[in-house]
Amino acid sequence: MSNIFERTLVILKPDALQRNLLGDIIARFEKKGLKIVAMKMMALDDVILTEHYIHHKDKPFFTKLKDFMKQSPCVVLCLEGLESVKVVRDLCGPTLGRVAPPGTIRGDFSMSIQANIIHSSDSLETAKQEVKRFFKSDELYEYKKMDTDIVYIEEERK
Repeated sequence: MSNIFERTLVILKPDALQRNLLGDIIARFEKKGLKIVAMKMMALDDVILTEHYIHHKDKPFFTKLKDFMKQSPCVVLCLEGLESVKVVRDLCGPTLGRVAPPGTIRGDFSMSIQANIIHSSDSLETAKQEVKRFFKSDELYEYKKMDTDIVYIEEERK
């Protein structure tokens, strides 16, 4: 990985799986030029969800949020690219789906605050923690993607 390329975490939530949106969403990241360095389906348990959403532990929706995330498996991805944290956040749109602009993932596929299709890391520091939480180091792949020279100009790849 180039030291200018960031890695970020994405969780495709149970509603994305149940509504058959996984391919559409993953395709948006690929078409943007982001590189998938890890991806897996997993059933999230109470332990990992409590750790992941610890910042919400004192909020009244905490238990319902965890229950929602345990309804079915989720697909977890680690994406890599120049300023990937911001790029992915912009692609996702605001948390409340019904106010998210058309063209964003939530704007096109969500009406809810909780059933909002997707989670993405909100900062580079959070992304580093979340990637470690969901992926072992041997699950993160280093490889040269053939389109990197087309997606980024030479100065951006250094």
